[in-house]
Amino acid sequence: QAQLVESGGGLVQAGNSLRLACAGSEHIFSTYAVGWFRQAPGKERLFVAAVNKFGTETYVTDSLKGRFTISRDNAKNTVFLQMNNLKPEDTAVYYCAAKQVNSRGIIESARQYDYWGQGTQVTVSS
Repeated sequence: QAQLVESGGGLVQAGNSLRLACAGSEHIFSTYAVGWFRQAPGKERLFVAAVNKFGTETYVTDSLKGRFTISRDNAKNTVFLQMNNLKPEDTAVYYCAAKQVNSRGIIESARQYDYWGQGTQVTVSS
């Protein structure tokens, strides 16, 4: 059973960058597809980005393309979310999620993920 721990959140001014990390405890983390989601206060949890288990396929939701990038380092059991040119509307709790898969594809639907981290707060001031 995978355990996920997010880190890298914090308070930043608009225009700055943050890199979030999602560390997996499972030694076979490389068999898991991973996604990032975010939830702003009073709003639903939304898909941000996903990466397949190999790190060869990635997808970032259209509204964040060009600013956010997802990647992974399976040797370190870690998935990253690089966030550039942050805006106040990016303020949210960011969660990573994982699902052990046999396929090489990505997963966008939150319902398909089996494991979730506790989240890391990102606050962007104007």
